[in-house]
Amino acid sequence: MIAAAPSYAHLAALTDGIGVFEHALLDAPRREHGYCVDDAARALRVTVLEPDQSPLLAALTETSLRFVIEGLDASGRCRNRRTADGRWSDAPSLGDWWGRAVWGLGTAAARAPLATSRRRAMRAFDRAVRQRSPHLRATAFAALGASEALLAQPDHAVAAERVRDALDRLRCSTASTWRWPEERLAYSNGSLPHALIAGGAALGDDEAVQHGIEMLDLLLAIETRDDHLSVTGTRGRGPGETAAQFDQQPIEVAAIADAAACAFDVTGDARWRDAVGLAWAWFEGRNDSGTPMVDPATGAGFDGLEPAGRNENRGAESTLAALSTAQHARRLSRAVQPA
Repeated sequence: MIAAAPSYAHLAALTDGIGVFEHALLDAPRREHGYCVDDAARALRVTVLEPDQSPLLAALTETSLRFVIEGLDASGRCRNRRTADGRWSDAPSLGDWWGRAVWGLGTAAARAPLATSRRRAMRAFDRAVRQRSPHLRATAFAALGASEALLAQPDHAVAAERVRDALDRLRCSTASTWRWPEERLAYSNGSLPHALIAGGAALGDDEAVQHGIEMLDLLLAIETRDDHLSVTGTRGRGPGETAAQFDQQPIEVAAIADAAACAFDVTGDARWRDAVGLAWAWFEGRNDSGTPMVDPATGAGFDGLEPAGRNENRGAESTLAALSTAQHARRLSRAVQPA
């Protein structure tokens, strides 16, 4: 799939002393649009999970960790948007960014290379995970962070509670062929089965793991055509909607790669390694438009797959999606059995 470590040059170019800029015009950061916790939390996961650490990655980790921590209020709610001069522009709440903050902090608490970073992340995680979001995806994201934190602290009662809550909310009826907890696929769809697989594994709930595997099977059956990924577009997808959709977002592909990599780690089934390969192949150009969606020289990801090509802008979300998928592809290309 991929042998070399991905380049972090574009991620570094999007990042200053405050955080990672959300948007880009071609490859230049659009400073007027500022930053968001969503991207800082994604960046935190990517930088701590890179096995080949460097001074650059250490600096990027510190910037993103500080940004996410500063987004939390005393109760554990989270702000999302920040202007280029460092001012927060929204009120703390429990949207997707809160869930991604919990996910990033839980991952850093378990896996950051520096012990000081792990301790800081765990303290902030402890604050944020006390909250409970009414939103399904935020719940799934938080459960993924809680599953990571349980690797570091298996007796973390609140983390286990957050995982159990997500497992209950993500289970869906076995009586329907549409085994999905929503009427339509929306965005970051792979994160829902991912939360069931990771959370079930963390709690020893084999039924939840199997449920997540079945959901991921359904998602891949819907989003694979002609031996390549054809992911849900920006308008969503319901039962029976099988035609190619646009624009396709890199985050959709990365969420599938996240879930499939976790499924491989839990089950050892080689078909999940193959699914990660499909995700990376989508970035390399095996997609509905036959267009590469990553610049391997810089690690930049392009913002959307269009019917006749791609959006040439290279923002943070798309770049982090490409980097995350590259990490999985590289690791699993050398894997023989589950970790």
